[in-house]
Amino acid sequence: MPEQLKIKLSIANRVYPLTINPSQEEGLRKATKNIEAMIGQFEQNYSVRDKQDVLAMCALQFAAQVEQKSIDKEYVNEEVQEKLEALNELLNQHV
Repeated sequence: MPEQLKIKLSIANRVYPLTINPSQEEGLRKATKNIEAMIGQFEQNYSVRDKQDVLAMCALQFAAQVEQKSIDKEYVNEEVQEKLEALNELLNQHV
């Protein structure tokens, strides 16, 4: 089992100590950076004073992105399936 790594991440002016696998560090640090950037955008574009509201808006934004990627992937899978079926039908016509 890999040795655990202790890190501290700062989100919305709060420090969160975590014990993680070293392979998770880069992803967590990038996620933290993205959250902080989004917090800055929301605070700059909207008159939001409560960090809780800003964090809720960030969570909604990230969740919506994940859901949209899932929807897009499903659409692509359906499109690929249709093309494969059409190709299979063409092959069957020539056999």
